[in-house]
Amino acid sequence: MSINKQSPTEPHLKVFHDRSELVYETGAAQIFPEGKLSKAAQKRLKEIRAAFDSGFLPNLIETCQKPDAELGQLPPSQLTLLTTLVESLTSEVGRAIVGLTVLQLCLKTIAPTQSIRLHKGGNSYGETRFSWQEGLPMRSLDKSYITPVLRRYDLLRTNADGVMMTRSLAENYPYSQLYKAAIRGARQEWLTLVDLLEQGEMDAESALRHLLALLLNKSDRFQKSAANTVTQIKSVIASQPPAESIIEFMDNFIDASDYSARLLEIAMHSLFQAKAEWNLLDGDLKPLSQMRSANKKHGNIGDVEVTVHGSSFEIIEAWDAKYGKPYLRDELEELNEKLRDHLETEIVGFVVDQAPTMKSEISRRMQEIAEIHDVQVFIIDFRSWATEHLSLVDDDIDPLSWDWLLAFTESLCQMRREQAPIDEPADAWVKNLGEFATRWLTSD
Repeated sequence: MSINKQSPTEPHLKVFHDRSELVYETGAAQIFPEGKLSKAAQKRLKEIRAAFDSGFLPNLIETCQKPDAELGQLPPSQLTLLTTLVESLTSEVGRAIVGLTVLQLCLKTIAPTQSIRLHKGGNSYGETRFSWQEGLPMRSLDKSYITPVLRRYDLLRTNADGVMMTRSLAENYPYSQLYKAAIRGARQEWLTLVDLLEQGEMDAESALRHLLALLLNKSDRFQKSAANTVTQIKSVIASQPPAESIIEFMDNFIDASDYSARLLEIAMHSLFQAKAEWNLLDGDLKPLSQMRSANKKHGNIGDVEVTVHGSSFEIIEAWDAKYGKPYLRDELEELNEKLRDHLETEIVGFVVDQAPTMKSEISRRMQEIAEIHDVQVFIIDFRSWATEHLSLVDDDIDPLSWDWLLAFTESLCQMRREQAPIDEPADAWVKNLGEFATRWLTSD
């Protein structure tokens, strides 16, 4: 497999007796010789089989099941590709492409130099056998190491013989944008992922971790757990607890759970979802960020942001969750920098899980930032913050708190992905929330 440089041209695929040539827009041609596996390919295949035999995929799935799993960073556009790929899954279409993508990401993670365009490879080659010299026997790898594991963990219901039984994925042409076989599902997203991986523009392991997390959140087991938890939470709401009990419930659940920092963000955003449903916002609520913290590079001020109607950038109000950080001197300086790009902002604040450290230097700097940018600046504990926002409706404070709890639950249960695209594995959170609700109901 090699690349020859040529002059710019229309992308096309040349198929010869003993090779294929994929020609890019730049005129560069990638050559894929046919024949028995090269020594380098045999070495890569041995390395790949050894990794799979050592439990590479099951171990990674079990790691990714935890809410605080480190998934790695991917650009939003690449996260969208993975999300679209998984959301395309139905009982009828999309399973083969997703299963193949898991295999390809495993291959690139274990052996980064291995081409994932070449899905056939072996030591037999001739009139009845096809092989690329630098390819891999993806069908046998999938049947042995991918499909059984995905079925065992209830991540993908596929034929036990593997995804490569889908003939449209087994044509004797390299996987590329020019692959003409009719494929049902998110075909374009899959081919774009292949290109990104082959061009070294996507981190394979991070993509694999994110894909597994998305599949975990879509599995039948997760759906049953989510339905049970929603039922339990509705039972809590049916008992009509006062708002202060809901605030205590939320605070205790966040504190008792894994990855509490992210849950605090989700809880705060869920309260604003409820406020939006009650028409209590002066603008549009931005969807929950997939980033793990407010990021100046992406124009964020906080984890919860309300923008001017019809705008995604003009931020009126922003709140940033800070779990386990009562002293926020550095965060105030970061806020000062962010506000330089947002002259329209009126209210900003930090929400902490405990009583904040309010030394004179903190209070003084808050006042300075407020005067410089003409904004209201707050540092407040979670319970007080929730009480303030729920109190906007006076006599209806209790019903608003119930809608908040339901929004929080449905967000964790992947039922509000447009508002709350949570891509971390949520199974443990959802299960724990259901158990938390059961204990609450039986505590009296």
